[in-house]
Amino acid sequence: MLNVITLDLEGVLVPEIWIEFSKITNIPELKLTTRDVPDYDVLMHKRIGLLKDHGLRLADIQAVIRQMEPMEGAREFLDALRARTQVVILSDTFTQFAGPLMEKLGRPAIFCNTLNVDAHGAVTGYQLRQKDGKTKAVKAFHSMGLQVFAAGDSYNDTGMLQEADAGFFFCPPEGIVTQFPQLPVTWNYTELAAAFEPHLKGVGQ
Repeated sequence: MLNVITLDLEGVLVPEIWIEFSKITNIPELKLTTRDVPDYDVLMHKRIGLLKDHGLRLADIQAVIRQMEPMEGAREFLDALRARTQVVILSDTFTQFAGPLMEKLGRPAIFCNTLNVDAHGAVTGYQLRQKDGKTKAVKAFHSMGLQVFAAGDSYNDTGMLQEADAGFFFCPPEGIVTQFPQLPVTWNYTELAAAFEPHLKGVGQ
């Protein structure tokens, strides 16, 4: 059967963008991610409010992103997977963030969301590609007769991981592991590649 691997982006292939931005701006509240806050809408409205309060614009975030690099070993891991099968990144990041990072990862396919930005470059809101888009993407792949194997690290990945034929955590926080004990945990790319390997035997060879 044909298959596809779906991966989260931040925390799996690249550092968390908002954490990196928090370090540069010295705004501790921006360190919160979907690893900490399960409700994505609550998290995003908090972020947008902080940007407004501090007079920060989209260009300020993009300047930080352009300086970011993939996590050590991420490009090699991704290249090895893509040599074997199709890989799609399912992310809750935004089209306005993804470009430079996708370039450094070899331009893999990515499904993500979009920021609303006013004429002055201020972030005013966001548009989801679709609600619970990661899980629905896996369901859509299933409807096309594909097997899906997935990896992610956050609350917003758990639907995708449970819907997949095999789903794995990658370096998740302890609290999520406790809440979802049925999902196997991997702690580096070697372990994650080994977790995928039984599902890819004979593929791309």
